Amino acid sequence: MKRGTVASQIPEWEELRNLASQIKEHTLTHLDHYIEMFVENAEKNGITVHFAKDADEHNAIVYDILQSKGAKRLIKSKSMLQEECGMTPFLEKRGIDVLETDLGERIQQLSGERPSHIVMPAIQKNTEDIAKLFAEKIGTDPNNDDPSSLTEAMRNNARPKFLVADAGMTGANFAVAKTGTFVVCTNEGNADLTASLPPLHIASIGIEKLVPKVEDLGVFIRLLSRSALGTPATQYTSHFSGPREGSEMHIVLTDNGRSKRLSLDKFWHSLKCIRCGACMNTCPVYRRSGGLSYGATYSGPIGIILDPTFDEDTYSELPFHSSLCGSCTEICPVHIDIADQIIEWRKVMMEKKKTPFGRRLAFAAADMLLGNPKAFEKMEKAAYNMTHILPKFLLDNSALDPWVEDRELPDIQKETFRDWYKKNRKEND
Repeated sequence: MKRGTVASQIPEWEELRNLASQIKEHTLTHLDHYIEMFVENAEKNGITVHFAKDADEHNAIVYDILQSKGAKRLIKSKSMLQEECGMTPFLEKRGIDVLETDLGERIQQLSGERPSHIVMPAIQKNTEDIAKLFAEKIGTDPNNDDPSSLTEAMRNNARPKFLVADAGMTGANFAVAKTGTFVVCTNEGNADLTASLPPLHIASIGIEKLVPKVEDLGVFIRLLSRSALGTPATQYTSHFSGPREGSEMHIVLTDNGRSKRLSLDKFWHSLKCIRCGACMNTCPVYRRSGGLSYGATYSGPIGIILDPTFDEDTYSELPFHSSLCGSCTEICPVHIDIADQIIEWRKVMMEKKKTPFGRRLAFAAADMLLGNPKAFEKMEKAAYNMTHILPKFLLDNSALDPWVEDRELPDIQKETFRDWYKKNRKEND
């Protein structure tokens, strides 16, 4: 609702969406050119740029940088790329103390859980949950679930650690090829402190985050927060152009399957994603199941089309976690054809037999029935007879069908729509 309100206040909203999609498409189809331009200009600005082909290389590069500086205390702002690479547990196993500075991410870190949402990592928790968690982990009053008090408690707990950190890490929402700069958008200001307080700043940037020039940011910044939170802009839109005097800045430009995805004719458009989370907010499945149920870094509709590009076997189930209502496609600020890609991923999983045999058999049966009107008519009558002949304990047996554990089967009427239509058509002739 908030998104619709703020979007309606901009007469050129659809024009902005079209333009953003075109900019992304142009950049992705000339990505080698813009990567070279970005690296050249970033290095001119005094930034050291590293290339990582996958998650292992990304993590190793970060660790090597930290080790070379003797850094043991790391503070970091929210980054889905770092989450995607499994960076935090990698560093912690090697003796690096990692502190999430984003409030939602810190809540998830203390819970030992992955983020549940791209923008709002702890969206599944209420204030009572957080009060209990903070009482256990940082010694606050378990009966005080006032949001302001909880936020203040975490601020008091985390800020002293900001001041003694050896290094800070951020992600990036956008990276500008023409200037070699990058932009981080937050609402808490934690990324600014993360980047400014320690003497070492490392930014993890996926190669798809590039845009050609600064003017393009005017399009994306107007779309991002309106699509994510229903607000005109993020509270902090910070531009980083190089290390401040006496400090170092490193960029780890990371592929991790993105170039492979770029080569997939039916799925490369997913690289346009600006991580606004609008598709998750509108998805009827995500809203009821939550992000943790997806078992992956990216959840919701965008996760369904991103995650299989990392591992088809592990995420073969995800394309079937969708109602295919199409709301995700309609709301996407950069016009990603999400619903179409979900269907295509279903086809891939079926063709490669990465789905259970029972499901493939059920789909084959559905194909036969729905493709044959006479067979479908017989099935309708058989279904009515079965629901009125078979004992109720068979129809409502959750051991046979988990769907009915919390639901009741709808009544099936003897007169089908087909029968009703034939009868009424004759009466009206």
